[in-house]
Amino acid sequence: MTLHLTRRATLILGAAAFALPAFAQDADWPTEPVHVYVGFPAGSSPDLLARIITEPLAERLGQPIVIENKPGAGGVIGIQQMLANADDGHAIGTSINGPLTTAARMMGDTGFDPQADIAPIALIATSPLVLAVSGESEIEDLAGFVETAKAEPGALSFGSVGQGSGAHLTAELFNSEAGIEMLHVPFTAYAEVTTSIMGGEIDSGFMAPSAALPHVEAGNMKMLGVTSAEPFGQIPDVPVIAGNAGLPDDFKAELWNAFIAPADMDAAVIERLNTEINEILQDETVQQKLLDMGWQAAGGSADDLTQRIADDTGMWGAVIDKVEAAE
Repeated sequence: MTLHLTRRATLILGAAAFALPAFAQDADWPTEPVHVYVGFPAGSSPDLLARIITEPLAERLGQPIVIENKPGAGGVIGIQQMLANADDGHAIGTSINGPLTTAARMMGDTGFDPQADIAPIALIATSPLVLAVSGESEIEDLAGFVETAKAEPGALSFGSVGQGSGAHLTAELFNSEAGIEMLHVPFTAYAEVTTSIMGGEIDSGFMAPSAALPHVEAGNMKMLGVTSAEPFGQIPDVPVIAGNAGLPDDFKAELWNAFIAPADMDAAVIERLNTEINEILQDETVQQKLLDMGWQAAGGSADDLTQRIADDTGMWGAVIDKVEAAE
């Protein structure tokens, strides 16, 4: 059953928390197993990232950690479930960008307000996207791609995993910053996007490096640029888009994954979790596991994550404004 947590219900939960014993202020926290809510199915990228961190985190906390997979609505259901189970003080979660930055714009009422109802803990990892074309494309580099797009506006197409997805919004940001116009072709899965690029049905797509890399190595796809500010460790030879082919020096678009908690969780618990997670992310074995999956370990303070959410909400909100204005 899909749970829609209304703003009123959230307020009730918050009020109830004040009436409960000070579980979250207990210096011995956690006093029972910690439940980590993940808004995607077991075996998905967000699930695997959470498990890489929670295994050593459980050892540090001295309590088991139970991964609660609650897929649906692009990760929104996982956050709703975390909030609905917050009253024992042992429910936290992980989230990708969307539910905390663009979901309210794309879906309407998600049942929670990221600023009022969520306490950021720590960024886990980031992943850029790559602009990929067919291995048989006559376009060899980013400059050639932009030149081709400018020569015939709307002639080049790009695929994404749906309206409002990270790949779609990144392409729209690229359109805006490069001064070009491409045709959007939405699909439901990256496998369909890659197959359509290699088959010549569409011209390009933004996707995770790990999704494109096997096809590049097989000679069926080319990567023209990466959206991170610096070259990405998994594909160090792919040039950054920023500062190339007329794109601005600060062009940047990344996927990310982060630990979060209900807003009323005690600040000392948030601080401890942030410290433990940052120390885990310093482990080279953990860093390599993340990189093997196409993610770069991040970390930082809870305030850093709060600012990242605010910055990305503003940036993607402006992109959505432009897309809606053009429709």
